[in-house]
Amino acid sequence: MELEEGSPEAKRRRLQCAEFAAVASCDAAVAQCYLAENDWEMERALDSYFERPVEESVLESRPSEPGTCVDLTSEETSDSISSKTSPTENTQQEDGSMFSCITWNIDGLDLNHLQERARGVCSYIALYSPDVVFLQEVIPPYCSYIKKRASSYEIITGHEEGYFTAIMLKKSRVKLKSQEIIPFPNTKMMRNLLCVHASVSGNELYLMTSHLESTRGHATERMNQLKMVLEKIQEAPESATVIFAGDTNLRDQEVAKCGGLPSNILDVWEFLGKPKHCQYTWDTQMNSNLGISATCKLRFDRIFFRAAAEEGHIIPRSLDLLGLEKLDCGRFPSDHWGLLCNLDIIL
Repeated sequence: MELEEGSPEAKRRRLQCAEFAAVASCDAAVAQCYLAENDWEMERALDSYFERPVEESVLESRPSEPGTCVDLTSEETSDSISSKTSPTENTQQEDGSMFSCITWNIDGLDLNHLQERARGVCSYIALYSPDVVFLQEVIPPYCSYIKKRASSYEIITGHEEGYFTAIMLKKSRVKLKSQEIIPFPNTKMMRNLLCVHASVSGNELYLMTSHLESTRGHATERMNQLKMVLEKIQEAPESATVIFAGDTNLRDQEVAKCGGLPSNILDVWEFLGKPKHCQYTWDTQMNSNLGISATCKLRFDRIFFRAAAEEGHIIPRSLDLLGLEKLDCGRFPSDHWGLLCNLDIIL
């Protein structure tokens, strides 16, 4: 049955076509064909597109056999991304004495050059090979793309529709024990708290991410959400290390209005001496993706850390920004910079 042009379902399908086309780098007609053939189920349609015969594939620059997954950690970087650190800093220490994570709002809601930007994000993950990746503003086709590129990671999502958060765990290093989604009861923007219980090198971990309510006008709800996050961190067993990383949209005065962080919860940037080079994660002067003429420099993306009670076996060591170089398409991977955090594991 043909849908009426202005019906909600017709609008939803047009959006699906746009999202599919942006990630697969194809035109809307091709997107509509694959979606219609797969009952408008995004993941099935993208699977069909990605796994078609080599001679038909235009997604990847290198050919691959139908149905194969690319191992993200072994893939070479591309899109003008250069390494500015030594190999020993980029790769996991063989003795397991280092733990690393990335948090990044990847701006999946911006469909401009989305496929190139997604490839850029994957290249950074491949370059640094972190144990855990915290992502915000993920959309279903972007998630499907990452799953194809990141076969060495287990991906847990905070939702399946619209836009959502995700936590990626390196299968060779991090063992998943359980997962939980905590709803924010008064959100107007589909926000929640995604929690994962895991372990690394014998250390118990509670990993959390969220995308707190956006814009200045929703400060009250954002602060209520922060309080829920801090409460959840405190509820974790004392024997565990807790890491929250995400796009908080927080202004410093809002944290102060909430009473500041509890004494046993650290803001990693502050703990490391407030390094200037990674102070601002949303900087419209440096990042041109949104085309905003006004200069706004804010520390939206933050990492909170609560050490395990038994003298703390994991300790933050360094913090750096990611995504500072434009891709070949002329845009940055996201309107946010990513954060790379390295931590020492005391064996």
